[in-house]
Amino acid sequence: MRSGSALIGAAGVFAVAAATTAFSLGTPSPAAAATACEVGYTVNDWGSGFTANLTLKNLGTAPLSGWQISYTYAGNQQLQQGWNATWAQSGHTVTVTPAGWNGTIAPNASVSAGANFAYSGTNTAPASFSVNGAPCGGTPPPTTTPTTPTTPTTPTTTPPPTGAPALHVSGNRLADSAGNAVTLRGVNRSGGEFACVQGTGLFDGPMDAASVAAIKSWHANVVRVPFNEDCWLGLPDVKPEYAGATYRAALKSYVDLLHQNGLVAILDLHWTHGVYTGNSSACSDVDATCQKPMTDAEHSVDLWTSVAGTFKGDDATIFDLFNEPYLDRAVSGSAQAWTCWRDGGSACPGIGYPVAGMQALVNAVRATGATNVIMLGGLAYSNDLTGWLQYKPTDPAGNLVASWHSYNFNSCSSSSCWDSQLAPVAAAVPLVAGEIGENDCASGYVTGLMDWLDRHQASYLGWTWNTWNCSTGPSLISGYDGTPTAFGAGIRAHFLAAG
Repeated sequence: MRSGSALIGAAGVFAVAAATTAFSLGTPSPAAAATACEVGYTVNDWGSGFTANLTLKNLGTAPLSGWQISYTYAGNQQLQQGWNATWAQSGHTVTVTPAGWNGTIAPNASVSAGANFAYSGTNTAPASFSVNGAPCGGTPPPTTTPTTPTTPTTPTTTPPPTGAPALHVSGNRLADSAGNAVTLRGVNRSGGEFACVQGTGLFDGPMDAASVAAIKSWHANVVRVPFNEDCWLGLPDVKPEYAGATYRAALKSYVDLLHQNGLVAILDLHWTHGVYTGNSSACSDVDATCQKPMTDAEHSVDLWTSVAGTFKGDDATIFDLFNEPYLDRAVSGSAQAWTCWRDGGSACPGIGYPVAGMQALVNAVRATGATNVIMLGGLAYSNDLTGWLQYKPTDPAGNLVASWHSYNFNSCSSSSCWDSQLAPVAAAVPLVAGEIGENDCASGYVTGLMDWLDRHQASYLGWTWNTWNCSTGPSLISGYDGTPTAFGAGIRAHFLAAG
């Protein structure tokens, strides 16, 4: 979907530290026994606000359960939004309690949570922290085995616990590690593709545990997360507080949260770099501020190398290499468009920037050693898969999936078209309808479509889990608690009936 041109996003998620403080505070009062723990506090400050990230590490020999962190600000810092925990503020005092899934910390393990604050004047770090009403204290248990010291400002990332299935391609189905067939039914979570480049935040609306729980309540098992090339790479057109390491950490944190809730994640490269002013151009901007006909050779190979390196080994995350190619609008003839789609470069006459074809992007992912399932959208904004099997790139991992988008206003929007164009693809490879929807705030079209996709054992995701006016475009919800629009009610009912 060509989304987000005038939408306001709310910043929210983990930030890379601009300042770091670690506390292992001393002797507790006789009234309260100290907990063997350490609290880390990092800040990314942009002048009028900041992201605070707390890490609580259990230094004891027994699990730490039911934890609560408390601290006090000296200035006028005001809590805006928190994630991965329940954040509250009373006056100058902030308390942080578990989100539910992270309420117990194993020995030598840690949990992290973050929040956004507004402020004016000075932003002095808290002088101290308490855990369960007492300072962190005690010492790690003695050990006879030498340990390698770590640098506090560059912690090692430990993969989160996950209930999400690791996926691979088995014939024309997705399958889990035990070989069981998996059908994905879920939603898109738009915002990461536009808020950052528009300078309004990292996402659009909350991306916390409560909002993920609302998605799960619809019996969804997958969330597709659109993202932005310039923001991921930290290119100069994006505000620093929404770019580079901060942005990458935000997406990684959200994917981890999805997995912790048993949800597969699809990372969708939605907006990319390159000047295109030809047929169906959405903007004339070189920056990633709109949908382009295809990925750019200047940045997209580097981007997918970086993304694959970040999520290598996490086979519960799928890579959707490019949202909606529309090369058929940009070059002459279907064969030329499909050749450009696969090969890029000189096969793409008439496009004003060097194009990276799907084969180059697949190669970039596999060169990192990542075996993640890869989704490839076809032409006509991913609505045309007629040449997909013929022009399918080679993949040494054998993990390619056909990605298809379907709305009531597309050219292939009837069961007869689906039978002739889609059924042969679905019989050969897994088919994932990465976006389905309609622009009338009803659900008659998607209900018939989901029935057809179910009969062909295909997966599908509704566009989109954002509280936009569904009379101006498909929006599933009117509230982030999962309250459906009339359009969303039809998809929700189908998900619940499917189990």
